[in-house]
Amino acid sequence: MERINYSFVDVFSNGKYTGNQLAVFKKVGSISDNEIQQIAKEINFSETTFILF
Repeated sequence: MERINYSFVDVFSNGKYTGNQLAVFKKVGSISDNEIQQIAKEINFSETTFILF
């Protein structure tokens, strides 16, 4: 698997470590649907976003 840049973000909050956790994977390119599902399962946040382009 290729290296993918990502960030963990706290949303609906004004401070760190509060609010809802969100994982954002940037520029994932040609990642398969199966890999997306495996990554989201591993992260185990209620919301995980993949930017495909």
